[in-house]
Amino acid sequence: MACCGNSFCCQCCCREGETRTPEELAILGEIRDEEDEILPRKDYESLDYDRCINEPYVEVLEVIDNKKAKKYEAVRWILVFAIGVTVGLMGLFVDFFVRLFTRLKFTLVGNSVEECSEKGCLALSLLELLAFNMTFVFIASVLVLIEPVAAGSGIPEIKSYLNGVKIPGIVRLRTFLCKAVGVLFTVAGGLFVGKEGPMIHSGAIVGAGLPQFQSITFKKIRFDFPYFRCDRDKRDFVSAGAAAGVAAAFGAPIGGTLFSLEEGSSFWNQALTWKVLFCSMSATFTLNFFRSGINFNKWGSFQVPGLLNFGEFKCPDGDKNCHLWTVVDLAFFVLMGVVGGLLGALFNCINKSLAKYRMRHIHPKAKFVRVLESLLVTMVTTVVIFVASMTLGECRDLSSKTYTEIVVFLGGFFQMTNSEEVNSTIRQFFCPNKTYNDMATLFFNPQEAAIYQLFHQDGTFSPVTLSVFFVLYFLLACWTYGVSVPSGLFVPALLCGASFGRLVANLLKINLGMDIYSGTFALIGAASFLGGVVRMTISLTVILIESTNEITYGLPIMITLMVAKWTGDFFNKGIYDIHIELRGVPLLEWETEVEMDKLTASDIMEPNLTYVYPHTRVQSLVSILRTTVYHAFPVVTENRQNERDFMKGNILVSNNIRFKKSSVVTRAGEQRRRCQSMKSYPSSELRNVCDDQAAVVEPAEEGEDMLQQMLERRHAPYPNLCPDQSPSEEWTMEERFRPLTFHGLILRSQLVNLLIRGVCYAENQSSATQPRLSFAEMTEDYPRYPDIHDLDLALLNPRMIVDVTPYMNPCPYTVSPNTHVSQVFNLFRTMGLRHLPVVNAVGEIVGIITRHNLTHEFLLAKLRQHYITV
Repeated sequence: MACCGNSFCCQCCCREGETRTPEELAILGEIRDEEDEILPRKDYESLDYDRCINEPYVEVLEVIDNKKAKKYEAVRWILVFAIGVTVGLMGLFVDFFVRLFTRLKFTLVGNSVEECSEKGCLALSLLELLAFNMTFVFIASVLVLIEPVAAGSGIPEIKSYLNGVKIPGIVRLRTFLCKAVGVLFTVAGGLFVGKEGPMIHSGAIVGAGLPQFQSITFKKIRFDFPYFRCDRDKRDFVSAGAAAGVAAAFGAPIGGTLFSLEEGSSFWNQALTWKVLFCSMSATFTLNFFRSGINFNKWGSFQVPGLLNFGEFKCPDGDKNCHLWTVVDLAFFVLMGVVGGLLGALFNCINKSLAKYRMRHIHPKAKFVRVLESLLVTMVTTVVIFVASMTLGECRDLSSKTYTEIVVFLGGFFQMTNSEEVNSTIRQFFCPNKTYNDMATLFFNPQEAAIYQLFHQDGTFSPVTLSVFFVLYFLLACWTYGVSVPSGLFVPALLCGASFGRLVANLLKINLGMDIYSGTFALIGAASFLGGVVRMTISLTVILIESTNEITYGLPIMITLMVAKWTGDFFNKGIYDIHIELRGVPLLEWETEVEMDKLTASDIMEPNLTYVYPHTRVQSLVSILRTTVYHAFPVVTENRQNERDFMKGNILVSNNIRFKKSSVVTRAGEQRRRCQSMKSYPSSELRNVCDDQAAVVEPAEEGEDMLQQMLERRHAPYPNLCPDQSPSEEWTMEERFRPLTFHGLILRSQLVNLLIRGVCYAENQSSATQPRLSFAEMTEDYPRYPDIHDLDLALLNPRMIVDVTPYMNPCPYTVSPNTHVSQVFNLFRTMGLRHLPVVNAVGEIVGIITRHNLTHEFLLAKLRQHYITV
């Protein structure tokens, strides 16, 4: 037998010679060690974006009038502004220390190289550079050991969070500290990484933490303001914080807003858009204000919009024949987009293989092995930079205009004011005066300075230098992304692509004699490669336009990014989607494929339900919570025959049946209720109408009995089981899947909270004697609710009864079993749901749909089964 499971299904369905796809094995709950297939993990849970409209929440709404609502809205705007300012100040902190450490390192090592080039002690200079880089990277790697979630850029995790997936530890204060401090040491350590990705992650953490008015890490930080302590508000603030991180990194507030919309948030509205844009603006101008004052001593001038400055693209004064780009250039931009997409796909393919290797051979080992890997990458990178700069560079002439431009830019970057300090940044290793070593100038400078030189320097870089630089940078950046340090990918991809674009410009100028603006081709090359790697379109277009401050680049950048994305998508996904997939995160795309509409909700739902009753004994709840891992339970009642006989002998059964009867809404009963309210009107006509209607529907008892008979007409053969009886292995299929009337959903965290706080009543008492919890008490432990294993069973009487009806969500979104998958998918994703009950035409729950039932792999496996059945 190819499959030898114990279950009857396995024995029936898996015959000799048959093999299952990984997706089908995942559906059946089996595990298969497939090296090339990583399935979505089932231990990830969705966020509760949909509000639980239970009685404690309604009580809060009743005391909130328009004045209080406006006050809370004002608090939201203040918090959004505070998030933006905090993200801007955090960017200032990271930028200041990166500049400080980088300047110290390059100044000392540069002086050492100049001295040792004459004395023949270059090995000593290499050791100095290694000491600096490996010390910085070691500190960053140790910080990641403290909080492993701080590794990488954080964009895949934030994208998953905004998509509605709860990832443990992703927005904690400890993660923020390790990320912010770790990234400055990583960048200063000379690795081919950027600080922009970690800025986005750090901004998201600020957005998640600031409005909570409490800290889990520091227990003493706790204020009595619980109104934003829910997944819905928290995710909105995370959207604002992530957008502020993009805005601070690139000086692109509109691009940051679009990034938050395009890359993550499944639920969006106009009010949220306005708040996110305001937060992005606050971050941009906070960072701009302080950087302009500190770097240029011009407080209030707003001269440096973001951490990454592309400079001003303009033709030389007096050159009327110069154009930034022409229509003819668009053909070359399209070709560059194709090449950038191919290079990006190759980059992602290599990086995915490296990530898989790390998952299998490095991560399972002791944690210090990850530190050793980081140090190995640092050592190789440092040696390559040093050797390439010393041996592979060419001496190029430095024009006076170029010299002046670099003085201005690098003066802002390093806070330098005189030519002597600037000369230390124009690398002249082994070159005479008024010339510079082009390879050393690219490698022995901060990455932002190298990008600026490729964009704006009139002095040419030789094609050989650009080719060697591109190959080395491509390979080392690909190897570096994924090591256990905080690291971004935007700047390395931009620098790699800029060298490619500048190479194309040099070839067109030299071989074809074209009169082109080299900086434009460098910018388009950077956009094509970055687009080929990350596959972003709308937000990346706006980010690059805002970074260049040149609206005329809108069309070529957009065309290049579209072509790069289409080309790369033929081969693989974007780098962030690949790493999300490698982590097994059940990410939901924007929409399903057309052929998935051959499936309905009944095809993909989970019919084997674990449920609770409106009134359930403590021992039953404890048993359910301890033996299952589900995070939500349908609240149901059974459809029985002769219910009145059952109501006589058992108070528990009686309470459940009464609740079901009171929950059944009929047209006759609804008309009677409305007529009762109409009788309070003074109009005699309304009273007469109600009297007539009441006369028509007077036999209420018979009407209710008829409805009950209709509900029970198919359920007579089913056994009448007590609601506190546990499922038995001896039950038949009809007994196990007997009809259940659906009344609402209650979360695991709510049930545990009720048990820990002793919310229950005795069997000889009325359910009205049960203690009531307020909304503040229900959300007091957010976001880390207690576990069922924290419950002291000695404090509870197992025969006590819990009335869960005041705390359940009585009106969750539901779908019919015949609803097509595309409609189910759109409802689930757009409304940010966590659980979606499937309810039939007579109000019976027949299954439940979660995020895992809507993943592409699960739907694909179900579609295969559908084809086999047909």
